[in-house]
Amino acid sequence: MPELPEVETTRRGLAPHLVGRSVVALTIRQPALRWPIPHELKRHLPGQRIVSIERRAKYLLVHTEPGSALLHLGMSGTLRVLPAATPIGAHDHIDWHLDSGQVLRYTDPRRFGCQLWQARADTHPLLAGLGPEPLSDAFNGDVLWLRSRGRSASVKTFLMDQAVVVGVGNIYASEALFAAGIHPKRAAGAVSRERYARLAEEVKRILAYAIARGGTTLRDFISPDGLPGYFEQELFVYGREAEPCRVCATPIRSIVLGQRSTFFCTRCQH
Repeated sequence: MPELPEVETTRRGLAPHLVGRSVVALTIRQPALRWPIPHELKRHLPGQRIVSIERRAKYLLVHTEPGSALLHLGMSGTLRVLPAATPIGAHDHIDWHLDSGQVLRYTDPRRFGCQLWQARADTHPLLAGLGPEPLSDAFNGDVLWLRSRGRSASVKTFLMDQAVVVGVGNIYASEALFAAGIHPKRAAGAVSRERYARLAEEVKRILAYAIARGGTTLRDFISPDGLPGYFEQELFVYGREAEPCRVCATPIRSIVLGQRSTFFCTRCQH
C-alpha cells in the first residue's frame, strides 16, 4: 500500500497540473471502488476550479469552493495527469477532464481506493479522530509517551495506530524502530520517555528523507510522472529477512505483528 511519502509525492506531483484548473466533466467507468462513488461528487465537482490539494494522513483532499474530493489510493491505486487522448486501460476507472485538455486518471487494479466528497466546513467521518501529522510540530516524543501509558500492545502496533499519529505505515514503522534501536515487540507502555523522543525524531527524519527521495518503490506504486521512487534501495530492515544488518551484520528477522510482516535486527533493537 502506498504510504505517507508516496501520497505526499503524488500530491506534489499533481499540484502544478491541477491547482487553478477547472474540472470540466467526470467519466466514471467503474463506480464500485472500496465505496461507491457518491452522488455528491458527481453533482458538485464538475464545473469547479481546484483551489488547492492537501494531504491528510494517506488521503488527498482536492479543495474546491463547495467542498473537497477525498481520494485514497488503496492498495494499488495511482493518479496521473495525461493527455485526454491517452488510450484507456483495463483498470482506468475514473477520469477528471480538465480545462487544460488533460485528464486526471485514476487507475486501480484492486479497487480498494476511493473517491468521496466532503462538503465545505465539514469533516468527513474517515478523517475524524485522526492523530497528528508526523511531520508537524504537534507530533513529538512526549505525545507518544503520554498516549502509550498503560498500553500493553507492541510499540510497532502502537506506532501504526492512526489515532496516535497518522501515516506511519508498515514500512516506515519498521525503519523508524530500527533507527531508534527499539524492538518492535516491546510493549508500548514499557518504552521510556527518552526513547520515545528518539523514535519521534527518527519518524520525522525517515519520512522527510523518503519524501525527498520520491517515496518507496513497491510493486504497485509509481509517481504521477511515471517515474518510480528511490527509497527502497536504502531500507535497513523492511523486506530484508535473512540478509545481514547494514550496521552489525546480524541476519534480519521477520515476524508478524498485528497481521503485518515486521522486520528487525535482534542485536541492534532491544
